[in-house]
Amino acid sequence: MRVRLEDVARATGVSPKTVSRVLNEEPSVSAATRQRVLAAMKSMNYRPSPAARGLAGNRSLLIAMLYDNSNNPASTYLAEIQNGVLDACETNRYSMMACPLRMLGKDFIRRLDALVVDHHIDGVVLTPPLTDGRKLLARLREHKVAHASICPLHSKGVLGVCMDETRAAAELVAHLVGLGHRRIGHITGIASHGASRWRRIGYESALATAGLVVDPQYIVPGEFTFGSGVAAARQLFALPQRPSAIFAANDDMAAGVMWAANAAGLAVPRDLSVCGFDDTPMATQLWPPLTTVHQPSREMGRIATLQLLGQLRGLDQGQLVQVPYTLQLRGSTAAAPG
Repeated sequence: MRVRLEDVARATGVSPKTVSRVLNEEPSVSAATRQRVLAAMKSMNYRPSPAARGLAGNRSLLIAMLYDNSNNPASTYLAEIQNGVLDACETNRYSMMACPLRMLGKDFIRRLDALVVDHHIDGVVLTPPLTDGRKLLARLREHKVAHASICPLHSKGVLGVCMDETRAAAELVAHLVGLGHRRIGHITGIASHGASRWRRIGYESALATAGLVVDPQYIVPGEFTFGSGVAAARQLFALPQRPSAIFAANDDMAAGVMWAANAAGLAVPRDLSVCGFDDTPMATQLWPPLTTVHQPSREMGRIATLQLLGQLRGLDQGQLVQVPYTLQLRGSTAAAPG
C-alpha cells in the first residue's frame, strides 16, 4: 500500500501539517525536525503526490525548458542542457517539460500563451536565442512567470548561468597561432545567437593580438548544424589560398568540416587543423578526436534551474552564475603544414 503523509507524521510524532511544511521547504520547521521527517520519508519510501503538493501550495511544480529548434532540432548542446534541467527538477521533486518555440513563427505568442495557461507552469528556463527575445520576455512578465536564462546577451538583472565564451574562443585560436597557423578560417553560428557574436569576437581578438590581419574571406556563416559546416568548409577550400586551420563555432559544424576535408582528400590534422566549441559527446567520437572548448552544458542547465527554483521558493532572488571552461586539446589540431 502507498505510504501516506499521515503515516510519516505518525511515525515521527509530528502533525501532518509539519510534514507538509517539510515537503514544501517552508522555513518555519526546525532543522532537527526537518531531518527527522526526511529520514522517515526515506526509510518508509514515501513518495509525495505531485498533484497534492501543487494544490497545497497553489503551484503546478512544473518547469518548462524553452528552446528554438528552427535550425537544429537534434542539437546535442540542447540535449545536454535538458539533462541538466531534469537533474535539478528531479532532485527538488519538480516535473519538467521541454517545449520548442520557433521565435520567427507566426503563432509564436499564441503558443507561449497556451503553454502558460494550459499547463500552469511555475517558471521557465530559456535557451539561446530565446534568452533575448523581447516579445517573449515581455509576455512572460505579463503572465508573471519567473524565468532563468542560459547565456543571455544582456546580463543586467538576469538570473541564470553564463560562460566567458569570448575569452575561451580567443584562447582556442591562440592555440592555433601557437602551432604556426596564419590562415585560420572561422565558421560562425546563427546571427541571433549571442554565442555566434562572442566566439567571433574571440577569434578576431586572438588574430589581432598575434599581429595577424582579419581577412573577411576566411569568415563564413554557418547555422550550428553539420550540413552548414560541410557547406562552409567547401567554400573555404575553394579560396585561392585555403586556410590551414578552421575554427568552427560549435562541434556539429566542426564535424561537418572534418567530413568535407575527408571528401576533398585532405587529412586532418596533417593538411588541415580543425577545432570546435562546446565539447559535446560527439567530440571524442570523431576521428581524430576534436580539439574544442569544454562548455559544461549539462551543469549550466542544472545551475540555471536551481537559480530559478531558489527564486520561486523565496529563498533568494537568484543571480547570473559564471561557470569555468577548459580547452580540450586533441588530435584534430597539429603544427601548420610546411
